Amino acid sequence: MIKFRLLTILFLSVAVISSCKKDEDPEKQITDFIKKNNINAIRDDSGLYYQIIKPGSGSFTYPGDTKITIKYEGKLLNGNVFDNGGGKEQTFNLAELIQGWRIGIPKIQKGGEIRLIVPPGLGYGSNAVGPIPGNSVLDFNIQLSNVQ
Repeated sequence: MIKFRLLTILFLSVAVISSCKKDEDPEKQITDFIKKNNINAIRDDSGLYYQIIKPGSGSFTYPGDTKITIKYEGKLLNGNVFDNGGGKEQTFNLAELIQGWRIGIPKIQKGGEIRLIVPPGLGYGSNAVGPIPGNSVLDFNIQLSNVQ
């Protein structure tokens, strides 16, 4: 009987704590963030939200082995910066980056700038990565200086 009561108390405690967690629905977090910050973002069919700040120029088609050179800043929705590439241009193979970048960056051309609001499923998912907690929505500003 005592074990049953303890298990019941434990179960109810977990239920109460779980219900007190902040809203974890990424879509709602994103739409609330966009509305609160008056961001003119477009929702891609993938669930990625993006705002083209500057489209850039050219007609690059982004094959699978595309290399990009960018300056970027990544923040959590609370404004905490988790990465900015040291403030310097960085070169990456696009195919090796998070899915949100693979979807979003081809929406601009060389010289372009884009803001990507990446849901967890297109970012790091439930995995914590460095200062990024699991299930985080990510907010990136990316300036594309070269693409090849």
